[in-house]
Amino acid sequence: MTWDWEFAISVFPRILDAMWIALAATITAYILALVFGLFLTLARRSSFRPLALLTYGFIEFVRCTPPLVQLFFAFFALPTIGISLSPFVAGVTVLGIHYSTYISEVYRSGIDSVPKGQWEASTALNFSKAYTWVRVILPQAIPPVIPMLGNYLITMFKETPLLSAITVVEMLQTAKIIGSESFRYLEPFTIAGFLFLALSYPAAVLVRKLEDRMKLAYRK
Repeated sequence: MTWDWEFAISVFPRILDAMWIALAATITAYILALVFGLFLTLARRSSFRPLALLTYGFIEFVRCTPPLVQLFFAFFALPTIGISLSPFVAGVTVLGIHYSTYISEVYRSGIDSVPKGQWEASTALNFSKAYTWVRVILPQAIPPVIPMLGNYLITMFKETPLLSAITVVEMLQTAKIIGSESFRYLEPFTIAGFLFLALSYPAAVLVRKLEDRMKLAYRK
């Protein structure tokens, strides 16, 4: 089978439209991962030991099970107990929670890098725990780990084809549908791969530049 430019041009708009579904899923899941990941980090550092242990067990369980299994469970198993989610909501929720466990470790590394003197100074000044976290610790902990958080955004975008397993019609699923309709798979899969590259590579370059800038800033 040879490359057919006329066919490729005709199917390009369909795959391009599906790209927005992948982007929407990535951004929504990433916001969920950022927020829930911070919650996991704080819960794991809780002085209430049962909560800290439960959080640690949850993180390890999620990280040690494949996201595809989690997707199938959320979409196919949860309805049997009365919890029905649309394909998009199930995919975004699972992807966000799965990567929140990794992002929580990124937050933890940033928090651990804050000098102990900052905690001691906050205690000496009689700051509340909430004020210490919001105004003293997190503003120092998060900026150094922003490049690592950016890398997870790129990784999550490249993981969106997993959502096709639960019928989310993103780029890969659209390419499959076009292939099954026309019996031509070369053009749609090539276009889908090119769009992933066209979005992922510039983002990766931007993250590397941001990482270099952060290193220079913290050397001063």
